[in-house]
Amino acid sequence: QVQLVESGGGLVQAGGSLRLSCAASGLTLGNYGMGWFRQGPGKEREFAAGINWSGDATYYADSVKGRFTISRDNAKNTVYLQMGSLNPEDTAIYYCAAGHSIGRWTGSSMNYWGKGTLVTVSS
Repeated sequence: QVQLVESGGGLVQAGGSLRLSCAASGLTLGNYGMGWFRQGPGKEREFAAGINWSGDATYYADSVKGRFTISRDNAKNTVYLQMGSLNPEDTAIYYCAAGHSIGRWTGSSMNYWGKGTLVTVSS
């Protein structure tokens, strides 16, 4: 069974930081590109950050670039999202996803999804 389990969400004040983790099982993480997607209240799901299979290339949405950092530890089968300078617009459910053949960083490119973790940023 393939499972992606997110953790680290919670309530944080504007300007604060938070680190999300995604633990994978049932697959070799080094064979997949990994991404973080998010869906805020009343909004569509959107791409936030991505990282290729080896970790030597990263991709960010304009809305988070410079504030968020994605990383991976293939030996631990874990992907991380370090979030800083958070603002209320970052409030969303954050989903971890894995894809074995990614052309574009869109939800339809991903093969496996976690259940999400809620991040709430207060003003």
